[in-house]
Amino acid sequence: MSNHKKLCLLAVIVATAVLIFGSCVSQPEKQSVPAVLPPSVTSMTPEPADWPMFRFSLDHSGYNASEQVLKPPLELKWRYQANSGSKANSSPALVNDTIYVGSGDHFVYALDAGTGNREWSYETGSDVFSSPAVADGLVYVGSYDGKLYTLKAETGELVWSYQTGDEVRSSPAVVNGIVYFGSHDFGMYALDALTGKLVWSYQTGSLVSSSPAVVAGIVYFGSWDGNIYALDAKTGTLVWKYQTNESVFSSPAVVDGVVYIGSDDDYVYALDAKTGGLLWSYKTGDDVRASPAVAYGKVYIGSYDYNMYALDAKTGQPLWSYTTGYWIRTAAAVANGVVYAGSFDNSFYALDAETGKPLSKYDTDGIVSAGIAVSKEMVFITSWDGSVYAFGSQAP
Repeated sequence: MSNHKKLCLLAVIVATAVLIFGSCVSQPEKQSVPAVLPPSVTSMTPEPADWPMFRFSLDHSGYNASEQVLKPPLELKWRYQANSGSKANSSPALVNDTIYVGSGDHFVYALDAGTGNREWSYETGSDVFSSPAVADGLVYVGSYDGKLYTLKAETGELVWSYQTGDEVRSSPAVVNGIVYFGSHDFGMYALDALTGKLVWSYQTGSLVSSSPAVVAGIVYFGSWDGNIYALDAKTGTLVWKYQTNESVFSSPAVVDGVVYIGSDDDYVYALDAKTGGLLWSYKTGDDVRASPAVAYGKVYIGSYDYNMYALDAKTGQPLWSYTTGYWIRTAAAVANGVVYAGSFDNSFYALDAETGKPLSKYDTDGIVSAGIAVSKEMVFITSWDGSVYAFGSQAP
């Protein structure tokens, strides 16, 4: 991809003209606020009806096997509009009938999943691109102000925050009492989930927008330095890294011992989760900033060439593709034989997972680029029009 095209791309995606490849990395400091804490924080194992984090589960498969009722065609059930002029570019999380989501108006929102009514909101210092993770009554989310925030899920009260050296776009994962996330200060962080105390940090060669998948004691993620990393979850020690030919904005899915991820070099990669060895790669027509979903023996992933692809998970062979009207960066969701994805053409799509046949389409008033959540017979999306949308099956 040319330098000119990259600058144009960043101008579209980022509301502020901040390119920080050459920025200085400041020393992170923790800021704690005393609060009554739950007795322990363990890890984010989804209840059958919940979608508690970015990509549904710690492996980032994006596949909710428990959802067996929802079926297109879909209809809009409710829409929540954040503050005027803001962009909603955070993937929703759903726990106990509450939607948790960030917004470009600097707020984190808790909404009633059935009605869209606001339960609470919390204002951070800047845009919230990160997708919330909910574990044991706490909500973890990053902000462009460089902080990771931990809030009480019931009230939105601040429990603690941790200051990194730059924007936090990465979506956190909580495992065994540790919260993992990346920062644009080039770091991957591991913090005590109860206190916010630093456990370890690892410096890459560039920005970390990628959201970590944590499987079998290994933390997997990408960096704008072009590498895909695997770190020991307890110590932060490098296990392996794999060099692609461009920045890695995509977040990995780790399923059946394979790491699936995209790169700005236009490729989708499948790597051995233990060794980092290349199993296969597939070249699309442009950047692959979307994050893959893995289900039914297939990898579902979008590209900036406007296409949503289904690839054979074992071989990388293309099985079908569907062309939208513009770039695809959304992290697709899969449930009940349907792939749900958004596009920079402002539309939200439901495609047959086996054939790619379009089953439903809805036009929003802005770009749909964030990950999609499917739970409790509903689909939840956000749009750059500042809204959170909830869809369900059409009434008979």
